[in-house]
Amino acid sequence: MAAGAAMLVHSDRIGPVLTVTLDSPENRNALSRQLLAELHAALAGAQADPDVRAVVLTGAGRVFCSGVDLNERLHPPPGEPPATLAEVLTTIVSMPQPVIARVNGHVRAGGMGLVAACDLAVAADAATFAFTEVRVGVAPALIAVPALRRMGRRAFDRYALTGDVFSAGEAVAAGLLTTAVPDGHALDAWVDEAVSSLLAAEPGAVAATKGLADLVDRPWGEALAAAEELSDVLFASEPAAEGMAAFLEKRRAAWVVGWPPGRRLTGGDPPSG
Repeated sequence: MAAGAAMLVHSDRIGPVLTVTLDSPENRNALSRQLLAELHAALAGAQADPDVRAVVLTGAGRVFCSGVDLNERLHPPPGEPPATLAEVLTTIVSMPQPVIARVNGHVRAGGMGLVAACDLAVAADAATFAFTEVRVGVAPALIAVPALRRMGRRAFDRYALTGDVFSAGEAVAAGLLTTAVPDGHALDAWVDEAVSSLLAAEPGAVAATKGLADLVDRPWGEALAAAEELSDVLFASEPAAEGMAAFLEKRRAAWVVGWPPGRRLTGGDPPSG
């Protein structure tokens, strides 16, 4: 980042929850080298911090993310990029903490990969989505990796081959979003409720649950054997002993953290159309 340049990604920590905001609304939160480097640093820092229990990824302004910075692609700065989109996507997927995409506005191209990589994703009804790569002569190659893990092949082909814009409701039906809500107030309420639920879950169990997706690509017998081994290890752990005791004694487990309902998280307002 050039000396004196403004930060393009901001992190806001409230207790065990870190909100990471893409803050480059002048170019619709495009994935420039600087933004990618700052985003990667913020996520990697959270990944290494055991006190962070959940991460919320959102954007400032009326666009969540418009994809790669095309000006930089046409006129690349000298030197190697400090972080790539592939590294950012890998970090999101490999984090032990759940990551929630709070989709404050429209999403295009590379931004679709960010949404698909997150564990949960919510958008306001007015947000729109598009794989626009084919419209500029390229393919959505990188983002196809997380997107195809969320969306059915038919839905992916429908939107990725045409570059057509689709609605939040269609994004839910396609599997890209967890849900869509009416407006900004509902967006914050949904995120708060999701965070509250996540903070009632044991962090190690959450991390293990995130890893279960890897079983899909393994042969049936091998997957069952690995799942049985993991289950035995988890049930024999100290957190499991505490969790089962808390359940039987009708009390909160030691790891449960209360989350104040209605607290507004950092991020831009969703679009009105």
